[in-house]
Amino acid sequence: MNLFSLEGKVAVITGASSGLGADAARAFAEAGANVALLARREEKLFEVAKEINEKYNKIALTVKCDISNEDDVKNAFDTIIKEFGKVDILLNNAGIALRGGVDDMSTEDWNKMMEVNVNGIYLACKYAVPHMKKQNYGKIINTASVNALIADKNPPFIRHAYNASKSAVIGLTRGIAASHSQFGITCNAVGPGLFESEMTEGTLFKSDEFLTKYNFVNPVGRPAKRGELNGALLFFASDASSYVTGQVLYVDGGITLV
Repeated sequence: MNLFSLEGKVAVITGASSGLGADAARAFAEAGANVALLARREEKLFEVAKEINEKYNKIALTVKCDISNEDDVKNAFDTIIKEFGKVDILLNNAGIALRGGVDDMSTEDWNKMMEVNVNGIYLACKYAVPHMKKQNYGKIINTASVNALIADKNPPFIRHAYNASKSAVIGLTRGIAASHSQFGITCNAVGPGLFESEMTEGTLFKSDEFLTKYNFVNPVGRPAKRGELNGALLFFASDASSYVTGQVLYVDGGITLV
């Protein structure tokens, strides 16, 4: 089990105010890491940080940050380095999903999706990687999606910009992995299937039609339970994956198989 220990590590999590990001922060802290929590909603970050401080006795630094704003990201990493002196793990989790296809989606919505889902990862890596290079060690984990591979033809669930942005995440992951392994940095991605979160609870989880279809097609026959992404994240964040880079692990109950 020591392979999965994060004792003494510093983990940065974007989109850490709720959902999969907050769950990951808890899992990393439980495994021994101090964490830096980044998101736009500072009050939500305080709640997650308080829980981590009290339950796991780990430092949880909260940093208000719009991941699509370069000044915000630069200032966030300046704050993190001032507090911890290093960055060992970066989980790029922040993301949004807006409905629409190429024929009816506004240019503004398209650009917004790309700014958060793709540019946000670029910016976080831009300011994290130099610190990882200095210590010849780093673990970058990017959140892709099954929707990089599969899509839906039903109008309520068409999200072309989301499909495109998550495909771009995979390409960026592979590029970073190929050119940074010489610096002791691995870069991998997770591809979640349907998890309940703020992004899905008011949309996909409210649609009986979608859930019935999803459960029928999915080999496991259900959406993911809370926390079922944490094992994959701990694998990529820890020394258990020391010889793994440029990979995408789909945590999806097998939905991408069918």
